[in-house]
Amino acid sequence: MTQTHSRVALITGGARGLGRAIGLALAKQGWSIAICYRSSKDEAEKTIEEVKALHEQADGMAFQCDVSDPVAAEELVRQVESAFGRIDALINGAGPYHRVGLFKESIEGWHSMFDNNLHPVFYLSRFVAPGMKERKWGRILSFSMATAEKVEAKPMVTAHYIAKLGILALTRALARPLAPHGITVNTISPGYIDTQSAPQEELDRMLKHIPAGYIGKPDDIVGCALFLLSEDAHYVNGANITISGGWGV
Repeated sequence: MTQTHSRVALITGGARGLGRAIGLALAKQGWSIAICYRSSKDEAEKTIEEVKALHEQADGMAFQCDVSDPVAAEELVRQVESAFGRIDALINGAGPYHRVGLFKESIEGWHSMFDNNLHPVFYLSRFVAPGMKERKWGRILSFSMATAEKVEAKPMVTAHYIAKLGILALTRALARPLAPHGITVNTISPGYIDTQSAPQEELDRMLKHIPAGYIGKPDDIVGCALFLLSEDAHYVNGANITISGGWGV
């Protein structure tokens, strides 16, 4: 799956967690990485330093942007394309959540889960698509969550869960019209992955429910992501792959 020439990936939430891990793995293959962050400036800049050190072809830049704002999201794409000349892969890695009972959820909190998880996938996919169509090649990868396809009751993370379910529907809606242009749109649905964002007590509590017997690490996601972003996955489109150690199956 090693690239024969440099490609460019735009990764939202790329300063930490899964986005960071995928960005570093792509840099090892010679990809150039554009990281979008909202507030993690120091972490984003540190990640870019690592990107540049991993491969002689790999370049990197960090961009501050609130991708829940469609105007800002469009400007981000313009800036990245101006800096690198192209965007070959969009990785929608940003996806904050909060845990609160359904009837204690605020109106602002409800809207924030859609504004920060689902809507940016639409905005950014829409803005990167023209360049990908022109080059007849592109990859769009988003993240849902394990059990989303089951449409379960999730009264403690309801808005987040619905937004992640929406990503599955949006992935399939995007995949069909973009497929004739050599663009694939896919989703990975992780289970419990230790990205330093979830409370440790929550991870410890869930451990007994994971058949594999351990909490996943970002590297457990990276291999699948690299495949979906590669030429080898050119016929995989509109797919959702659950990576959960058997949890939720």
